Amino acid sequence: MPSLPLDDENLPLFTVGQVSSMLEIQQAFLRRLDTLGVVRPSRSTGGQRRYSRSEITVVQYVARLADEGMTLAAIRRVLDLEAQVGQLEARLGHLGAKNGGLEERIGQLRARIAELEQRARELVAERDALRVALLEARQRAARSARPAEEQDG
Repeated sequence: MPSLPLDDENLPLFTVGQVSSMLEIQQAFLRRLDTLGVVRPSRSTGGQRRYSRSEITVVQYVARLADEGMTLAAIRRVLDLEAQVGQLEARLGHLGAKNGGLEERIGQLRARIAELEQRARELVAERDALRVALLEARQRAARSARPAEEQDG
């Protein structure tokens, strides 16, 4: 079943008058928010402001902050900072996921290093054993190469 336009919270459907009625705020306040860039609704083809559900939520939040005594300039700054925090949190989440992958890879590399170090120790032991065997073989060959009287001596 296709989704309804009302399902999209970012679809600009509501007029200034409708938002004003819903939130019990003045239309002039909504226009001021747009003029100051605090909340910028979309425009219809006829140039009328159209608010989405998500923008209405922001307007409601702005109205609450204004009722608490904040200026619109301060509210705009709060909204900008909250947006930056959201972006940073998203980035942090991305970096955390990336870091998790890197930590896993580091763990794999450390395990591989440990395997290679163990193999190197085995090769060193094998080399040392071959050196000893070669030395013993040379000594036996040297003894057998001496004349018989030196060997009895």
